[in-house]
Amino acid sequence: MNSIGPPWPPTPWAPDEWIRRLGTLPLMHQPGERWMYNTGSQVLGILVERAVGKPLEAFLRQRLFEPLGMVDTAFSVPPGKLDRFTTAYAPDAETGALRVLDAAADSWWSRPPALPDAAGWLVSTIDDYWAFVQMILNRGEYRGRRILSELVVDRMTSDHLSAEQRAAAKLFLGDGGGWGFGLRVPAAGGATGRIPGGFGWDGGSGTTWRSDVDRGITGILLTQRAMTSPEPPEVFDDFWTCAYGAIARTL
Repeated sequence: MNSIGPPWPPTPWAPDEWIRRLGTLPLMHQPGERWMYNTGSQVLGILVERAVGKPLEAFLRQRLFEPLGMVDTAFSVPPGKLDRFTTAYAPDAETGALRVLDAAADSWWSRPPALPDAAGWLVSTIDDYWAFVQMILNRGEYRGRRILSELVVDRMTSDHLSAEQRAAAKLFLGDGGGWGFGLRVPAAGGATGRIPGGFGWDGGSGTTWRSDVDRGITGILLTQRAMTSPEPPEVFDDFWTCAYGAIARTL
């Protein structure tokens, strides 16, 4: 099981009903045999809600968003901020021409979702995103305040897959890619020097982030064009080529 339906539009089911339906499906693989993208994080969000006894967004706001000053990050956009929101586009499956995927005026994000999706339904800004990334780069500390333990960040940014799991997930992780806790990371024992290097992830709504600690570079790109394949679009490749090219010219 990878996901119950496509990532958009959002599911109409609340957490209890969503996980009940998931529980009726047969396993595609034995537990631990394969790495499967997405669904594990969706399940984790529901389990977090049950463990802490509060909505996932309230928990994230208390533990992450407020301490990091992420004032524009949530599972939906409040009415007073919708004028800052943008339209999302996606290529037409037959012609390749861009079409409107989600209009800002009546966006899927203009109202709270039935299921707060921990696999990736947060809306944010470049400033908020950068605050989170800075905290990860500082091994859990942000502006003198401890947000996560160093051990947690180290485990987040370390590869936890076997060689067999990585090989079966090459479409998502690419050459030399492993998986930490919600992040693509360099494969354990893999070759270095790839572009982009380091840890981060490419989001289906058209975002890419990598922090390449070895080269001292972090790049964050937010676009309005949704991905239609696990393979990165040309704009991502162009972005990273230019970023790494700029570093090479300064050395």
